[in-house]
Amino acid sequence: MAGAETAGWTPPDIDLSRPNAARMYDFFLGGAHNFDADRRAALAVLEVAPQVRDAAWANRRFLRRAVQYALDQGIRQFLDLGSGIPTRGNVHDIVQVAHPDGRVLYVDADPVVVKHAQVLLNDVGGAEVIEADLRDPAGILGHDLTRRLIDFREPVTVLLVSVLHFVSGAVDELAAVLDELMRPAAPGSLLVISHASPTTTTDATETVTELYARTPTPLHLRSAHDIRALFGNLDLITPDPQLAQPAGLVPVDAWRPDPTEQQQLPASANSPFLAGFLAGVGRNPRPAAADTAATAGSAANTPGTPLRPRNDARFPDRQRARTGAPVAARR
Repeated sequence: MAGAETAGWTPPDIDLSRPNAARMYDFFLGGAHNFDADRRAALAVLEVAPQVRDAAWANRRFLRRAVQYALDQGIRQFLDLGSGIPTRGNVHDIVQVAHPDGRVLYVDADPVVVKHAQVLLNDVGGAEVIEADLRDPAGILGHDLTRRLIDFREPVTVLLVSVLHFVSGAVDELAAVLDELMRPAAPGSLLVISHASPTTTTDATETVTELYARTPTPLHLRSAHDIRALFGNLDLITPDPQLAQPAGLVPVDAWRPDPTEQQQLPASANSPFLAGFLAGVGRNPRPAAADTAATAGSAANTPGTPLRPRNDARFPDRQRARTGAPVAARR
């Protein structure tokens, strides 16, 4: 059946008989960029945990609010890592409605995602996609399209929305990768993360975890403490300026909530999948030191400038990712 569904943009060597987390997510959002194996797996998830669809929509709306917050801060360029299938209302749609000169670079390790995104973005100015493992910051920062599209001398928003819980690795290793990605970014740059965390264990949560374990992208849930550590020394943004609360992580539906959306979803307290889906936004406070600015300028704008060599020893499966097996998948 997968073969009958294969579209012209699907790489011929991809096994579409195995479900993929990004295409399952697309199905949860009502998209059309999924195959029979993805739909069957997604329906199996919804059979035991229908709240997962609510969590997907809540995360999607968090993405919109986070991008709008960045736009309100004057940021016009976005690096979307683990972007997944470009569905309706994705980052470039939000950005370019408000600012036609805005720039968005999508990054994903799944060749199906990348090929499809290339087709969808063919006639879209200021938006590109590259195939890369998000745990390879040197490869991302040194890519020709990154250098051409993103100017790290100006603030940039780095998005990792619903992707890191599909990425293996120790917290300190992932934090080092994110620090490397944010290091050349100008002061005022933002790091946006949403990440699933363990909640009260139920039959439904155990079954969902088991179902994702059958895909190429099993779940790697992390505690709130570990998710906070991924932001390193960045200053967390207050999640709700209307409340007297310290800056920190909150469920995705509670970060800068939009009153018009609150009636469309159940409260996070009523669903372990929403309550454990945490979000935060960190701001780069570092001053623009001369050497940092020079590095950022060459990395983003000077083709052929070498960056630090890739360190595959930190992540043994990074090489596997570059040969086509998806490591990170999401929206």
